[in-house]
Amino acid sequence: MNIWIIHGPNLNLLGTREPEIYGTETLDDINRRMQDYLIKHGHTYEFFQSNSEGQLIDKIQEAYRADVDGIVINPAAYTHYSYAIHDALKAVSIPTVEVHLSAIHSREDFRKHSVVAPACIGQISGFGSTSYLLGIQALEAILSEEQSK
Repeated sequence: MNIWIIHGPNLNLLGTREPEIYGTETLDDINRRMQDYLIKHGHTYEFFQSNSEGQLIDKIQEAYRADVDGIVINPAAYTHYSYAIHDALKAVSIPTVEVHLSAIHSREDFRKHSVVAPACIGQISGFGSTSYLLGIQALEAILSEEQSK
């Protein structure tokens, strides 16, 4: 399977950004952990991070042209207001799992709602960097099920 992992704004600051909420792992640490898993399971993959909404949308559209099987996305703050990311995910129809390091439903009120979630097959939050691995595993299960039909 070809799985792309897309990271939104400020995730490049992981490790130093509010470690009491987001942990001490850097984005490179998280990507290495996912890379080990993806290689072990025979997947091709790409990691992408941007602080720009437009670049994230361009990457989602590029995934469609690249015939990507699934996306794991952490839209970060865009989760709560980017209808443009929602629309891009709907337009490409690639199975996508939304992930978050923190438990967004236990935080400030504005973080409890995701406008991106309805364009995804599911959402995983609150498990730190393991949320990403759980997102990959969810994609594997869904895509394997679809292939066996």
